[in-house]
Parts: sequence; C-alpha cells; structure tokens
Amino acid sequence: MIFDLILNGDIKEAIITFLMWLPIILLSFSVHETAHALIADKLGDPTAKNLGRVTLNPAKHIDLYGFISMLLIGIGWAKPVPITARNFKKPRNGMALSALAGPVSNLLLAAVFCALASVYSNLIYPLFVNEGNFLALYYIFQFFIYGALINVSLAVFNMIPAPPFDGSRILYVFLPPKAYFKVMKYEQYIGLGIMALFLICSFVEIDLLRFIVYPIVNGMLSLFGA
Repeated sequence: MIFDLILNGDIKEAIITFLMWLPIILLSFSVHETAHALIADKLGDPTAKNLGRVTLNPAKHIDLYGFISMLLIGIGWAKPVPITARNFKKPRNGMALSALAGPVSNLLLAAVFCALASVYSNLIYPLFVNEGNFLALYYIFQFFIYGALINVSLAVFNMIPAPPFDGSRILYVFLPPKAYFKVMKYEQYIGLGIMALFLICSFVEIDLLRFIVYPIVNGMLSLFGA
C-alpha cells in the first residue's frame, strides 16, 4: 500500500501511512512471535525462551527484509521462532499448538484495535469533531483500523496450510505418518515454491491475495465490527 502511494506520487500520504504502520507492525510481529515462543515453552520446549524470544522487544523478532516488505507492500515476516519438536511429549501436536498461537494472538490484537476504534468513534470523536481538528481525528481513527486490518491479515495469511506458514504445522496433525514424513522431507522446497508463486503472480499482475486472502480478511473484519 505504501509502495502504491509512492508510485502514485502521494508522498505526504505515504509518509503518514508509514508513521501509522510502523508501530503497528512492530507490535504485531512481536506479539505473534512471542506467542509462538511462550506456548512452545508451556508445552515443554524452552528453546525460544532460552534465546530471549519470550519478549515484546521488537529487536528480538524483526527480520529487516520482512519488515521492509511488510511496510512497502503489506506482505512480510519476522524471524522464525526456533522450536525443537522432540521436546514436546507429542511433537506434531506441540508444533501445531505453538504454530496456532501466532495467528490467534494477532486475532486477539485485532479485536483490541476494533474495540478501541469503536470506543473512539462513539465516545471520543464526537467530543472533539467540532473544534476544527477533523484531519487529526480522522488519522487517529485510521490508526485503529489499520491495527485491526494488519493483524487480521497476518492471522489469515499465516493460516495458509502450506510451508512456510503456520497453517502447515496445523495441517501436519491430520496427515497420516507416511504423508507427513514425505512432506517434511520436501518442506523447504515446497516453501520456496509457494513464495515463488506469489512473486511470479505479482509480476504478471495476478493478485492472489486479492482473490484468496482479502475476502477472508474482509469477512473477519466484519465479524469484529470494523
């Protein structure tokens, strides 16, 4: 989105959007990765906790390229939380639950942003709208909406049931052992293929996100009242 604003020459709006997105992305990525690490630790794997990943400090979680990509085009990633499956009593279940924690944490954060937007628009905005500061009031409201949008998008995007997304770990629970080990053997290549598909589609102007992810995002935002 910011990249589109820059291409369209709307530099002022691009800067304002950047300033709104920056804290939201830092918080959203940190909450997502912390949730992975925290649940993994609760289930018996302290790997991420020992590396200091149970923290909301963005410096521990941010991947520079993923962060820049998220800011510019709305698709990004953080540093994956290291998880040692053999530390779980039930490895596949442990991997699935720790993976699910990330998207769930983003949905909860989206719900918080939606609640803040509702309180703001119904209680705070009417008190100040007649004082000539409409633009500032609008951007505050937009900040909350962006918070909900980004977090729901992260949750839905990460639930894609294919590597390297969190959804793949949940899918693995339902695979028979033979299929599971075969997929695990080629997981890295499948992940590269999925990312290449998104990249190729962007070059030929086929917006997979618009057709697959965005309808789900919009539906979930409606459920949250955004």
